[in-house]
Amino acid sequence: MALFPRLFARRAPAPSPAEPAAAPLGQVLDAITEPVLVVADGEVTDANAAARALLGQHIVGEDVRVAIRHPAAAEQLRADAPYGAPVDLVGLGGRGGRWRMLIGPVPDGRRVVQLIDQTAAHAAERARVDFVANASHELRTPLAAILGYVETLREPGATDPALQQRFLGIIEAEARRMERLVEDLISLSRIEATKYRAPDRAVDLAALVRTVADELRAGARGERLVLDLPDAPAPVLGDAPQLSQLLHNLLTNALKYGRAGTPVTVSLAPDAPGLWRLAVADQGEGVAPEHLPRLTERFFRVDAGRSRAGGGTGLGLAIVKHIVERHRGRLGIASTPGVGTTVTVLLPGVSQNGNGDAA
Repeated sequence: MALFPRLFARRAPAPSPAEPAAAPLGQVLDAITEPVLVVADGEVTDANAAARALLGQHIVGEDVRVAIRHPAAAEQLRADAPYGAPVDLVGLGGRGGRWRMLIGPVPDGRRVVQLIDQTAAHAAERARVDFVANASHELRTPLAAILGYVETLREPGATDPALQQRFLGIIEAEARRMERLVEDLISLSRIEATKYRAPDRAVDLAALVRTVADELRAGARGERLVLDLPDAPAPVLGDAPQLSQLLHNLLTNALKYGRAGTPVTVSLAPDAPGLWRLAVADQGEGVAPEHLPRLTERFFRVDAGRSRAGGGTGLGLAIVKHIVERHRGRLGIASTPGVGTTVTVLLPGVSQNGNGDAA
């Protein structure tokens, strides 16, 4: 060992790096995006920025039952209350607000109150329930008519050929109505299934508009279409079948609701860098301002009777909205009662190298 004094010498321990100073509790709480309060003896001792934004900047130092002023929360927030199940708070922070309150213990006797925002989840669930109810109703109505006329035709006295033909015509019309509704429901489901996968193929939107216009001009109202399109191609990153469906929905809507004999103008032009602006304008009765935000809701109709009489399913603009979202575009609807309605769609164009950055 004497031969290797350095090898066996005891080394002094390396100095340990300085421990980082612990962040103050307030900074830790502010890093949490959901509202969090720390409570001691029934009083709020700390609250993060999200909690102060929801409940007010003054809540620190208040009785927690005053800070979270909600009847469903009062019993659980008593200083001597046992820990219970999560509590749902309806109307907290606003009429439509829905929050879930969780209370957990801290070893030193304090409590941590966490508020979890359930507003969006509740709205989505409500939309799903409403959608199922509306779809069931829309299918049940023509089905009831079909069954009723079939039963009538089976009666012994229903032998008049003219009467039979009239009833069969009604049955066929109702069956077609169900067929259109089922097709729209399937389309909506397919679009929603692909909404997170952006289209990556170049589609000439100008050529597609001309094709759809030619198809509609074969009908009784299609001659009212007036096109204002560029001579050169208008390439966008798109799904051609979906864009064709978008155009059919917008143009048939405009032809249906525009006044007889008035033109429906379809224009396409470059907008901001990288975007193409498609506009479809009719000269119809227009839509009142209070109805505009709901036009893209599923099954919403300003005039339900007129829509059904024209063969509408109530899903046309909802489908348009989802197609635009899938294409990473923007949809706008402007309308003036007595003047008409203009629907505008902004879609990303295709650059020279094939990317969707510049038109």
